[in-house]
Amino acid sequence: MDGLNVSDANLVVYVHPSKSTKVSQAILRELSSLLFTYSETFEGVVLAYEVNFMDKCAKILPGVHPYFGVRQKATLLLFSPKPDMLLEGKVVKLTQESVHVIVLGFSSAIITDKEIREEFVYKTKHCEEVYASRSHKRHLIKVGTMIRFLVKSFDEEILHVLGSLVPEHTGSIHWLHRNMEDASLTGRSAKKRREGEGESALLQHAGGPITKMSKKHKVRES
Repeated sequence: MDGLNVSDANLVVYVHPSKSTKVSQAILRELSSLLFTYSETFEGVVLAYEVNFMDKCAKILPGVHPYFGVRQKATLLLFSPKPDMLLEGKVVKLTQESVHVIVLGFSSAIITDKEIREEFVYKTKHCEEVYASRSHKRHLIKVGTMIRFLVKSFDEEILHVLGSLVPEHTGSIHWLHRNMEDASLTGRSAKKRREGEGESALLQHAGGPITKMSKKHKVRES
């Protein structure tokens, strides 16, 4: 899935002197406060982090008394969707006007009917609301379906994605993977068939089919 990346960062965390004996805990608490919020510094939502402490002791920083400054390195996992990226999420609600999705368990996304390609038709099937494909009867989108969709925009303040199901390579992930596998198998079968036809043509050109030869034994006359 697009929109996920790892970033290495050099940070300085400000620690109050009252936490001087528990610097590690104070730093981890500070980093935890960044989780699942958008950071302008890193241009993404912090999903996870791994810390590598560079200093074992804090230093008083001029101009920010009475706080200590602690240098550290951190590896951050960021969620930073951009337009035209592909995201994956779970459908949580369907209406005739929209599809509602949750991405990575925390970010919401909506796909309006204007961004759903005409191939899909909204209907009720077995008392269940679905978007069904006119072209492929097994391609269904319903509550609980994992889908792949295109990013149109991302609201950094409320972590909300506006998506699209217009491109052909979007829709139910299960169906897309299955369709790719079927296409791959069909392609391999066609290749083998062409190779077989080529071998047959080569044999005919060489003088007809090959027949099985038997060994001849000479009989000594007495």
